[in-house]
Amino acid sequence: MKKKLLLVEDELRIRELVSDYFIQDGWEVREADNGKDALLWFNSLLPDLLILDIMMPKMNGFEVCREIRKLSAIPIILLTAKSADDDKIHGFELGADDYVTKPFSPKVLVARANALMKRAQGTHLPDSGIVKFGSAMLNTLAHRLEVEGVEVELTPKEYDLLCLLIRNKGIVISRDSILSRVWGIEFEGDSRVVDSHIKKLRGKLGYESRYIRTVIGTGYRFEVEE
Repeated sequence: MKKKLLLVEDELRIRELVSDYFIQDGWEVREADNGKDALLWFNSLLPDLLILDIMMPKMNGFEVCREIRKLSAIPIILLTAKSADDDKIHGFELGADDYVTKPFSPKVLVARANALMKRAQGTHLPDSGIVKFGSAMLNTLAHRLEVEGVEVELTPKEYDLLCLLIRNKGIVISRDSILSRVWGIEFEGDSRVVDSHIKKLRGKLGYESRYIRTVIGTGYRFEVEE
């Protein structure tokens, strides 16, 4: 089955170029040229990946990202002509998974999209696929987290972050290490992205966030249950 992309970009030339590359790579692509249409298409298309330009008419990419995150943990890549760190941090805080600055190579964008999809499908853990901590249960085979029996939807980055912490339980992982292992070595942001995602992950875990310990001045550790 083809992976489905919703591409939201108001510049026709860029939209057609990116669309062609993804179609050649075997994707099914639906296009929109503004944020409001993107939200309408999203509900009917149910895409596997969303690529959003930030500067768009009617509703910008940040606003669309915020609304989509209320509905889904779908992987989101933001496109922008801005390279300021504050804009990138804002995008990640809203739940975006990757950030690409214009001008960019469509071929590289496809590669980054495929890499993001692979990470979203689940991080390998050396166990039966079921990890329990407190009232929480992570099923890595189903890519599903439950807290007190209720499913909690995680974004791909939140899921990767939780898997990384669990896989290295009892070990302090620095913020820089988390950045390179979850966001990739090409990521140009800073450790505030890690702190922001830890905060969101803790919020979703509720009381079971007690397993994620902050090591002041260093990073984070997933506490080993006695």
